[in-house]
Amino acid sequence: MKKLTTVYASALLLLSLSVFAEPHLDQAIEHATAAVEHGKAGHASVLVEHAVPALEHAMAGALVAKGTAKSHTDNAVTDLEEAIKHGKMDHADIATTYAETALEHLKAADK
Repeated sequence: MKKLTTVYASALLLLSLSVFAEPHLDQAIEHATAAVEHGKAGHASVLVEHAVPALEHAMAGALVAKGTAKSHTDNAVTDLEEAIKHGKMDHADIATTYAETALEHLKAADK
């Protein structure tokens, strides 16, 4: 009976950890989407304003993500860092490309 209880407790713990990642990924997706929209409009500085919180939320989600979600989240973090770097250099087109790739990874991690 103790083993069964331990198995159920472990399963609940793992499920609860994945629930904590979702709000961060949702926020990261929201900000990354806004970053892409502004990047397509040529607004590199506004892209950066949205990419920074997207990065923060993606990093928070990466802390609890596992498996392929972790891989996608880590890739999104890398792409968002590049988007921010190029956005600060006023390279809206390159920054937008990185933000779009990050958004794809975030959506894949959120499935």
